Amino acid sequence: MKTNTESNIVLVNVNGRVATIQLNRPESLNSLNLELIKGLTTKLKEISITDDIDVVVLTGNERAFSSGGDIKMMLQETNESDFFNVMDSISELVMTLYSLPKLTISAVSGSAAGLGLSIALATDYILADEKSKLAMNFIGIGLVPDGGAHFFLEKKLGEDQAKQLIWEGKVMTANEALQKGLIHQVAPNYLDALNHKLEEYLKKPVQAMIKTKKILVEKNRPQLLKILELEKYAQHKMRQTEDHKEGIRAFVEKRKPQFKGK
Repeated sequence: MKTNTESNIVLVNVNGRVATIQLNRPESLNSLNLELIKGLTTKLKEISITDDIDVVVLTGNERAFSSGGDIKMMLQETNESDFFNVMDSISELVMTLYSLPKLTISAVSGSAAGLGLSIALATDYILADEKSKLAMNFIGIGLVPDGGAHFFLEKKLGEDQAKQLIWEGKVMTANEALQKGLIHQVAPNYLDALNHKLEEYLKKPVQAMIKTKKILVEKNRPQLLKILELEKYAQHKMRQTEDHKEGIRAFVEKRKPQFKGK
């Protein structure tokens, strides 16, 4: 049985034991503003207490999974309370998604960048279309990664490789991300591959898989919470730097930033 619910920028479709959540801000390549962050968190919490759903798919559209944090939102944050409200909402979203008592899959097409990639990394399995592009590109606007990216990247790549990826901030092809161990699968048709993966999961003893996930989540929860807190205060400090202000100006003016290390 299929059901559809719509709340403007977060679309939810339930088909049997699978819930698909689609980010729906196509005009901004699904950039994450406060409304989308909170809307996604609400939908995940609703699903978390639904016994009938075993697998959650997080996706965007053909142009983008998510291009990252909304630059317009960053420019509109005029006081500290606005900033900390957004960062706390990001932390709530990441913890909700990471600890969701379901199997979670990110189905990536188009771009997954910045906070958008952090969100994808919080899921159990990342499947990407072969034409997609991925980037942990906070460095381009003089910021540090947030959304728990330091935690997820260190877990996947190790400390040294995580640092190099963060500092380079380069755009990766899906195959480059796969070779690094950042994602799990690349497919020429990600929707066909997704359906195959869902069929595979639904034939398994899912509750045993989820129990393993819960054990590891409980082990890692304190560290992730600590990282999210460290990212929040580091980001607050970075937003006050000359390099960040130059990075934002350059982004808006569509030019290469001239950083001074200040």
